[in-house]
Amino acid sequence: MKIQKIRKQREMEGIEGDGSGRGEGSSKRYNLKPSRVSNEDILICLDVDPQCLVEMKGATGPNGRPLTRLDSVKQAIILFVNAKLTINPQHRFAFATLSNTISWVRKDFTSDIDSTIAAMRSISASSSAGPPDLTLLFRLAAHEAKKSRVQGRIFRVLLFYCRSSERPQHQWPVNQKVFTLDVMYLHDKPGPDNCPQEVYDTLVEALEHVSEYEGFILESGQGLARVLFRHVLILLSHPQQRCIQEYLDIPKSIAKKVPQVEPMATEDTAPIATQ
Repeated sequence: MKIQKIRKQREMEGIEGDGSGRGEGSSKRYNLKPSRVSNEDILICLDVDPQCLVEMKGATGPNGRPLTRLDSVKQAIILFVNAKLTINPQHRFAFATLSNTISWVRKDFTSDIDSTIAAMRSISASSSAGPPDLTLLFRLAAHEAKKSRVQGRIFRVLLFYCRSSERPQHQWPVNQKVFTLDVMYLHDKPGPDNCPQEVYDTLVEALEHVSEYEGFILESGQGLARVLFRHVLILLSHPQQRCIQEYLDIPKSIAKKVPQVEPMATEDTAPIATQ
């Protein structure tokens, strides 16, 4: 009886039958409208506060010098851009830095990987200090997003943030969502001078406040480069194809993988000894 009720409901909705929506007794037609996945324009912004010079654990450069957060972020960005262009050569990238405010590094959006490498080489840490303001970053993103939309593209901001004690500020209208914000947050452990949880919560609020599509925020206080690279690979996902972040279950931890159990022999499957 329950199955018949479900079937009758589907017929009324026009989704029973051969997949065309022409169910028995149905006058409606179910159509799944095709959607186009747009090319992306991605503005990558690096936090160059002195805290970006904190050394990573177990990571050294070609000369044996320990890698800093900034060094590791640069490597991760080159990996990210190269992978995105491998997926779709039509994606484009520009670069900026965050100290107290925003400064352009490469304003012109390009699909040239050599331009990305050159931009990374030109970025260094800043000596400035003080609470950062993301308002100008959002204004720049909104301005560029309008130009991208005219070309049938979508706009994304990828922010690498590395301050454990300074919460970013912004002033932005709640009803203006024309770009998507992703955040990669590298921080120290909580302590008397650090409040990474409060900083993280502020970044979450900013992300939800401005993002057009589902924005991701990922964090690491372990100081491990491999964790940074793994998170950046998650950010390769296209905003138009994402699930809600709380449903995200990649990459899976090896410890959480269910081991495959060999089937036990039974009387029906046990091998028969022959004389």
